[in-house]
Amino acid sequence: MAKRYGGRFSPDDNSDQAANTPTRARRVDVDPVGGRANVLFIPAIPLVATSFSDGPFALMFALLGAASLTLAAWLLRSGLRAEAAYDARKVARRPALPRKIIAAGFSGIGTALAVIAHLNSFDIVSPLIYGLAAAGLHITAFGLDPMRNKGMDGIDTFQQDRVARVVDEAEKHLTTMRETIARAGDRASAARLEDFSATARDLIRTVEEDPRDLTAARKYLGVYLKGARDATAKFADIYSRTRDAQARTDYLALLDDLEKNFAARNRKSLLEDRSDLTVEIDVLRERLSREGVRLE
Repeated sequence: MAKRYGGRFSPDDNSDQAANTPTRARRVDVDPVGGRANVLFIPAIPLVATSFSDGPFALMFALLGAASLTLAAWLLRSGLRAEAAYDARKVARRPALPRKIIAAGFSGIGTALAVIAHLNSFDIVSPLIYGLAAAGLHITAFGLDPMRNKGMDGIDTFQQDRVARVVDEAEKHLTTMRETIARAGDRASAARLEDFSATARDLIRTVEEDPRDLTAARKYLGVYLKGARDATAKFADIYSRTRDAQARTDYLALLDDLEKNFAARNRKSLLEDRSDLTVEIDVLRERLSREGVRLE
């Protein structure tokens, strides 16, 4: 039976530290854009290429149409990413700018201009029909933007805005760390960082669902993550030059300590939420009993 090679000098060797580290399902970041959205950048190229020999006015309409189609594709990519971020959270505001709807509009305008560029006679109806058809097909293929807030009933919007700022900053730190660790060229360290990032995101989701946890968790999502980001940058610089085993060991130990602290903070938040719920249920039972309602 084939057996994968591993050992002291294996690039995936995690030494003794990884042996004692519990494994968990790692988050796989998949770009929500996909090939369907990227292919929409292509039509602008043949539109301009086939209009050079049709005169200056045809070329002008072709260039305007190509610009509209390119802008539509760019807005669509941004809209799909915003929608994916909205879907990933239990509590989220709808996107402030409906990028997918605007992209459908520019797609229709670009198609109409492309038709005008290739018409030999003045006609308004044909470009309008093609433009409306293109916009409709765009919406059918990619859908609309989220149109309402999610999971925010009864939540103080001011407090939620504070949470959103802290969460966005925390996500930026995690993204920077993931990009920085690649410089080290050590897959085991990158994998360990992914485990820590998953634990940090658990705390982020807990704070998003209950903004009352922000005060207690702010130090973790701000100061601690910023320190971890700086430590990751220093480790990546040192290890990429020297392959210092001690630096790697110290960095992995730091991630272990941080993950334990983040997990403990998250467990405490969940226990406090459960305690609050128990108190509310007891108060409700007492009030109902005074009204003569018995709960079995």
